Order: sequence, then C-alpha cells, then structure tokens
Amino acid sequence: MTMGEIGDSVQLKEEGNKHFQAGEIDQAIECYTKAIKTCKKEDKKALAVIYRNRSACFLKKENYSNAASDATKAIDVDAADIKALYRRCQAFEKLGKLDMAFKDVQRCATIEPKNKTFLETLRRLGAEIQQKLKTTFSTDSRVQNMFDILFSDEPDKEKREKAANNLIVLAREDAGAERIFQNNGVPLLMQLIDTGKPEMILAAIRTLSGMCTGHRARATAIIHSVGISKLCSIMAVDNEEIALATANLFQCVNDSLSGGDKRNYGKEEALVLDSSKDLKDILLALLEMIASKNVSGHGRDQALNLLTKNVPRQNKKSADNSKCLFTVDHGLKKILKVCGQVPDLPDQLPMTENTQLIASVLLNKLYDDLRCDPERDQFRDICDDYIKSKFDPNDMDKNIHAINTLSGILQGPFDLGNVLAGRQGVMEMMVALCGSEREVDQLVAVEALIHASTKTSKASFFISNGVSLLKEMYKKTKNEKIKIRALVGLCKLGSAGGDDYSMRQFAEGSTEKLAKQCRKWLCNPTLDVRTRKWAIEGLAYLTNDADVKDDFAEDEPAMRAMFELTKSNDKTILYAVACTLVNCTNSYDKKEIIPEMVQLAKFSKQHVPEQHPKDKKDFIVRRVKRLLKAGVTSALAVMVKADNSILTDQTKEMLARVFLALAEDVKDRGTIVAQGGGKALIPLALEGTDKGKIKASHALAKIAAVSNPEIAFPGERIYEVVRPLVSLLGTDRDGMENFEALLGLTNLAGLNDKLRVKILKEKALPEIENYMFEDHEQIRQAATECMCNLVCCKEVQDRYLEDGNDKLKLLILLCGEDEEQLQRAAAGALAMLTAAQKKLAVKMTKVTEQWLEILQRLCIHDNPEIQHRGLVTVYNMLDADDQLAKKLVESDMLEILTYVAKLEDNPKKQNAIDAARACLSKAMDNGLIKPFSN
Repeated sequence: MTMGEIGDSVQLKEEGNKHFQAGEIDQAIECYTKAIKTCKKEDKKALAVIYRNRSACFLKKENYSNAASDATKAIDVDAADIKALYRRCQAFEKLGKLDMAFKDVQRCATIEPKNKTFLETLRRLGAEIQQKLKTTFSTDSRVQNMFDILFSDEPDKEKREKAANNLIVLAREDAGAERIFQNNGVPLLMQLIDTGKPEMILAAIRTLSGMCTGHRARATAIIHSVGISKLCSIMAVDNEEIALATANLFQCVNDSLSGGDKRNYGKEEALVLDSSKDLKDILLALLEMIASKNVSGHGRDQALNLLTKNVPRQNKKSADNSKCLFTVDHGLKKILKVCGQVPDLPDQLPMTENTQLIASVLLNKLYDDLRCDPERDQFRDICDDYIKSKFDPNDMDKNIHAINTLSGILQGPFDLGNVLAGRQGVMEMMVALCGSEREVDQLVAVEALIHASTKTSKASFFISNGVSLLKEMYKKTKNEKIKIRALVGLCKLGSAGGDDYSMRQFAEGSTEKLAKQCRKWLCNPTLDVRTRKWAIEGLAYLTNDADVKDDFAEDEPAMRAMFELTKSNDKTILYAVACTLVNCTNSYDKKEIIPEMVQLAKFSKQHVPEQHPKDKKDFIVRRVKRLLKAGVTSALAVMVKADNSILTDQTKEMLARVFLALAEDVKDRGTIVAQGGGKALIPLALEGTDKGKIKASHALAKIAAVSNPEIAFPGERIYEVVRPLVSLLGTDRDGMENFEALLGLTNLAGLNDKLRVKILKEKALPEIENYMFEDHEQIRQAATECMCNLVCCKEVQDRYLEDGNDKLKLLILLCGEDEEQLQRAAAGALAMLTAAQKKLAVKMTKVTEQWLEILQRLCIHDNPEIQHRGLVTVYNMLDADDQLAKKLVESDMLEILTYVAKLEDNPKKQNAIDAARACLSKAMDNGLIKPFSN
C-alpha cells in the first residue's frame, strides 16, 4: 500500500469525524466505510478506531446490530477499548441482550471505577436483569396456570373465559408471546383447538395471532409446527367468529413473513427465515379452499377476503405483479366457479349472502392489477373458455351456471363482462332462459340482464334488446321474485339519462309508478331479504329522477325499511343503499353549467342538460331533514362497520358524500353526533378514494368545529381525527375546507397537550402559520385562534424564539388589526408566549417599532377580554427584564395602568382591573414607582 493510500484513510477518517460532529451521520458512515477499505490491514489500531467511530454512527441511526458488530471488531484489537465497550453495551441493551450489555459495562466500570455514567448504567442494567428474571419466572408460572385452568374440568365458565382472555392479552406483548412460545405453548394451544369447543378454539387462534404479529421467526415456526392445511381446516368450519379469527391469524402470519417484522436478523438467520415458499404455500392453500365443498360459507368468504387483500399490489408503481399472475394461472377458474354457483340448485358450494359479491370484487382487483394487454387477454380467454365450456343444450343447470358466472364478472371487471356478454350465443341463451318454465332459470337470466345494464352509458345494446324482454316478463309473470327483478332491470334502463330532466328514457310518470312499486315491495315484511334487496336496487337507479327521490323522502316507512335492511347479514345491499342516499341528497359531482356555454350549445342545436325543479336547494334541504328524522345516521354507522371486501372504496366515497351533505346545516350536527356519526366518519376519512377521504374529512371538520370533540369522538378516537383535519389545510383544498379544518383543530388544540403534540407531529404548524398571512379575514382569524391554543407547546415557543423569521412581528401586528376576534386571538397568543418565555417579552421590542403603540391600544380596548390579554402581556414584560420594565414605566403605559387600576370593581372588567393592579404592584416591587394613596 502506498503512502497516498495511508493518507487517504486518515483523511477519510477526519472527514468522517467532521460529518459526525455536524450531525451528518450518513455522510460520516460513507467516509468511515471508505477509510476501512483503504486502510492497511496490518495497521490494526487505526482500523479499530475507524470501526469504533462507525459504531457510534450506527448507534445514532438505530442500526444496533451493525453498531455491536463494529464495536466488537474494535474490542478484538484492544480488549480495554472503553469507548468501544460502552458502545457495544448500548447496542446490546437496545437489542434486548441485557446480560451481554451488563458484562460490557462491568468491564468499563472495572477500568474506570469512578466514572458515574458507567456506574449508573451498571446499576440500571442490574436492576433491569433482576426485574426481567422476576417477570420471566412470574410469567412462566402464569402461562402454566392459565393452561392448567383451560385443560381442567373447571365448572366455573367465567374463570375459564378469564384464563383464555389473559392468555390472548399476554400473547400481544412480545415478552409474553415469547414466554408462551418457550413454554411448549404451540402444542398446548393445538390441544385446545382439538377439544372442538368453539370458545377454546377462538382463544387458541387469537393467542397464536398475537404470537405471530410482527415476529417472522415465531410466525415461521408456528406455521411449520401447526401446518397450513390444519389452519385451513379450522377456517373452513361453519362458525363466523372462528373463520374470522383464523383469517386474522393468516393475515398476521402473512404480514410478518412479507416484511411486517422490523427486527434486525443476522445474515445466517435471514437465510433460515426465507419466507417465499411459505407465502406461496399459503396462497395455494387459500385457492384450494375457495372451490372446495368441505369449506363453509364463512370460511370461503374469509379465504376470498385474504386473497383480495394480499394478492394485488399495494403500490401500483411497483412492477412486480407476479402474485396476481400466479393467482390467475392457478385460481381464476376456481373464483369463476364460485361466481357461477346458483344457491337455488342442489349440490352447490356452501356460501353466505355475500360470497359471490366478494368473489366479484376479487376478480375486479385481479383484473385491475394486470399490467399489459397480453396479461388482460389471457385473463379474458380463461373467462371466455370457462363460460363456453358450460354451455350445454341438454343441461339447463350448466347453462345457468355459465350465465351466473357472467353476472359475477359484470359485477367485477365490467368492461370485460361487457365484451363477454356480446359473444355469440350469450344473448340468445338469456332469451331462452327468460322463456323457461323454471323459476330459477328466469331469476338467473333477469339478474344477468340487470348487471349487464349497470353502466348506463354502455347500456344502449340492452336498451334495444332487453327492454321488451323485461317488460314482457314483468307483465306476464305472477311470481313476485321474477316481477321485482324485471322491474329493477327496467329501472336501470330507465335511468340512463341520470339526473338530466330532458333525457328521460320512459314516458312522464312511468318512473314514479315503478318507484312506487319498489317502495311497496321494500315495506313488505313477508318478502325475503334477498327479494326486498332488489327493490332498493331499483330505487338506486330510479332516484336519479327528482320526482322519485322527493316521493321517497316523503315515505318515512320506506326509508326506515331500507335503513333496517342495512342491519341484515346480507351486506351486498350496501352499494344500492349508498347510491339511493347520494341521489336523495344530491351529493354526486355536478357539472358546472356556464350560461355562455348554454347559449352557445342552444345556438349550435346541441343537447343542454336541464335541472329538475325538485333538484333545487330548498328541496334538497327538506329531503336531508327527512332522512335525518328517519334515522339515516344510525344506518350509515352500521354500514361503515361492514367488511372491506363488501364496503369498497367507491361505496365508502358515497357514504362520505352523504355524511357531508347531512352535516351542511350546523343545527343538524348534534343529531349526527348523537347517532354515532362522528365515530363512523373516522374510518371513511382514513381509508378509501382520495375524493372520499376529503369529503369525510370535511364532514369531520364541520362536526369538530361546532361540537365538543370529547363527546363527538370519545376515548382514543379523538386522536385519529387530527390527521384528516390536517389534510384539509393544503393549498389545493378550497377556502371552506381550510376554514372549517382550522376551527376543528382550534377546538382540539384547546383540550389537552397530547392533542397539541399530535397536531404538531402531523406537520400542521407551517400550514397554520401560512394561513395567519391569508388575505381572507375569516381564515386568518381561524388560523390565529388555532395558534393561540398551540402556543402552550414548547416546540411552538421555540419557533417564535428562533432568529431570522417574522413570526413574532406578525403576531404583534395582528394584535393591532381592527377585527376584534382576530385581535382577541393574537393578544391571547402573545400573552401566553410572553408568560412561558421571558426572552420573547424582550424580543417583542426588537422586531417592530410599533410594539408599544399596539400594546397601549390593547390595554385601553373596549372589549374586556382583549384588554385583559394586553395587560397580562404588560405584566409579563415587567417581570422579564429590568430595562424593559423601566422603559414601560417611563412611557404612557404607566398612565393607562394607573387609570385601569383605579377603576371600581366591576364583574365584567374585573380580570383587566386585577391585571393592571398586578402590573403596578410589580413595578413597585422593582422600585420603579412609589406607592400611591387610595
């Protein structure tokens, strides 16, 4: 090695030191790494120093495995390297290796027995190890005790339930999960499952979920020990709770195996824990489940849900959609088989009311995850071949399976379904089925026609081919089930013009008659839920017509019947209910009509959309009031709790739109809160489409702005409201959203310090400061009021203390504005800042020459609140600095203080009077003025 190379390593080390001291840790690591590469291997002492320094960098970066490794390399050269020993001790402690950390600090204390840091660390680690041993022994005995109770013939059911719950709670903590695992927990939990008692199975499955969460090594061991097929057989049982709990266990395992575990594993452990095969085996097992006759409806739903959640890419920017392609190759036909099941026929797969819709949602997600035309062509060909293979002139059951499969595709990737529906023989088959004597054939055909006419812009083919077919069935059949479905088909086709009054498909009055029949069926309790659901489907389309939506809002029994149906097990109803409510509240996006463009369109004889008289604001407001009276908020709160596979992002967006429309009038917000609307809005604001999240956040802001947040969002939920409100502060949001979000945040910031810290963590402070400069008076005032509640935080005070900004100057100038509410907020913020930080009282005099004039105006203000806040600021300044106090007393301020202090006691102005008297007392204490008589 040349002298130049030696010089390079020394120079790189020095550069690394400079970066470290400047807090530039990444650059420091880079320099030290290069220095290690260029340093002469024989020069062990120099290498040891560089390793030791890099260890310090890794500690800063919280990369404790590497920190310990580098420190070890330095210690190998010099066993008494005290810095390296202490750094390794710190790393070991963070890695949970307390005994090894203790040994290192013990060596440090032996080398430097008087070093207080070493002695304190030695004492602390010793106490922690003792506590850990005590906890371990205590936990081990508790675990054993819980299993003993669960396996015993304990007659006390409550005692057994308590033991099961304790086990679940213990498994949620990492230390507890490890103790269960180390104490033969997995075989014991399997024995609990084998008892066949539902409560024991649930306790065991939930305990296993806790043990797998965020721990790849344990998750891998549990999967290998229990077996994927065993878990699938548990999920397959006909028990909704057990199926859901097992699906949650699968999800915990999947998350841990695919990156949910943030632990640092060494290279050897990482190799052992290669999870790709396990993940593939789980995927194949779930695909087997969905088409198996041995799986219950609940088990099938959960298998489909797991595939929906974990197969498509979470981030569309990622190029790897291999999981989706694998699923298409190995499982698409199985999903199509589920879609094609006809519950009314014998020998069908066990299903719930929601299974086929969940399968359609999965088809849509898979199709959406494909990246190119060849992939989409392959998907289409598999679907096409599957449907064709089922057509059989001699077997009607196979034919209706094919048409029902098409219905499933039309409810998923509609464009693909539309292509398949146009294939030769499909329409002819539908006609044949409509003319069949069997009820089931007619039902399947009519439902397929309904789904095929879903997208009204593409319904022209079915308007020309399907209307006559549906009308004929509606007139001829005496079967209510067929009649209602035929009616829904007609409703869908009749709504092709949307809310455009001039584009009605049917003659004047026809849609009202159809809707009246739908409402009649909806209110008929003798009909089954599945049939009444179709009445809501019809209304979802007919309520595009303003006469229909107004009649529906007048019919309280019909509204209540619809809201009651949302609480049934059949959640496939949710989309139709959401559509109906969006139509009734007119909360859909409306095209802006520009008068000039209307004139131009008329001149060029183009179609111009017309607004129905009953779509005007006063009618909408009346409908909203009636919906609220009928209990719409409670129904929405129930709908929000539905499983994500049924409650799609589009449905969530519609619910958010409805909530926003309901919250428009400030008088109605109390009703919404009382019926659980505040809580229901939080998940809508956190998940879904971007537009849906904004609408829900705006509704939350409207509620938070005028309600007591502790009542509207009880418990820990209140902290979840902060992020949605902060999302409305962006400059891309409109002024009303900015304003109401600021009002909501002001209310939250006034409650407690934890909420204020949460607001700061969400990076709201720069946005709030920007709005204090806003030209719009109300937004500027709302931002200042919010800041007034935030200045209690040390972080905010520090920002005002920083040099090189005009924050304090702006606040003082806002105190001089004419708008009273703005003055009140700014003066409050100034009073609190100067009370918390004496330096700010001194800084006030340096940032603007107008400070004294503005302060004097505050102290003689007609509004007692503003006057009080001004006088408190004066007191803070008198208390902060002797020179400043002298300056104030030598100004006209003394005359103002004397005048206010001499006023007679007055309840309305008492706070201000007392503050003025306190100022004079302070000035006397400082020897600046002499006592005056009276």
